[in-house]
Amino acid sequence: MPQFLAAGGWGLLAGSALLVGALFGFLAKVPGKVVAAVMAFGSGVLLSAVSFDLISEAEEQGGLLATAVGAVAGAVVYTLANVALARRGARHRKRSGDQQPSESEQSGSGTALALGALLDGVPESIVIGTSLLGGGSVSAVTVAAVFISNVPEGLSSASGMRKAGRSARYVFGLWGGIAVISAIAAMVGNALLGGAPPAVLAAITAVAGGAILAMVTDTMIPEAFEQAHLWIGLITVSGFLIAFSLSHLG
Repeated sequence: MPQFLAAGGWGLLAGSALLVGALFGFLAKVPGKVVAAVMAFGSGVLLSAVSFDLISEAEEQGGLLATAVGAVAGAVVYTLANVALARRGARHRKRSGDQQPSESEQSGSGTALALGALLDGVPESIVIGTSLLGGGSVSAVTVAAVFISNVPEGLSSASGMRKAGRSARYVFGLWGGIAVISAIAAMVGNALLGGAPPAVLAAITAVAGGAILAMVTDTMIPEAFEQAHLWIGLITVSGFLIAFSLSHLG
């Protein structure tokens, strides 16, 4: 199988967790504290993946300067795009309560939600695709981290969309589309960066790491803290240590 197709398959696997989470979030009345706990766990998993599989790898490949510049660039791009989308109704796209506006309350918020979901998912998929470069195997820890974190993201967001009056067709179409785009992003990342020098790959990995870290602190941790603030630290550390242990064993 061509490497870029394998990358697409791994990207699709990780992205499909969004659809799994959305299924539970839309069809079942999951208690807010359960959503928050799963979100906190997913945050810890992603924080570990960013630290030990993205930023650390980027520094080894391209040095500290390229890594730092890439991480800051990723955080800046994500933040600016997030600010623009927040003004159009996507500020609370990961929230499970009634914070999300309906289309009647804010016209165009549905499109903003879709673009926000895309903004959150693409960096992770590109990293999955580039992890196959150089003839190596895919980073199982990165795929597992993205998959685990995507479940609570889809669950929380779909629950909030249901409360905002979004239809099942919209919700499942959105997350199904994002899963497919995740696969495409992984394939494109693998195909376009196959001949890139290590410094470029390091910078791109760092950009994705910075964007993911900004996303975790801006959209995932606030949702977890609102409902489970007394336990969020312990749950987040548990997710972090489990992902770190998998990385160490790998």
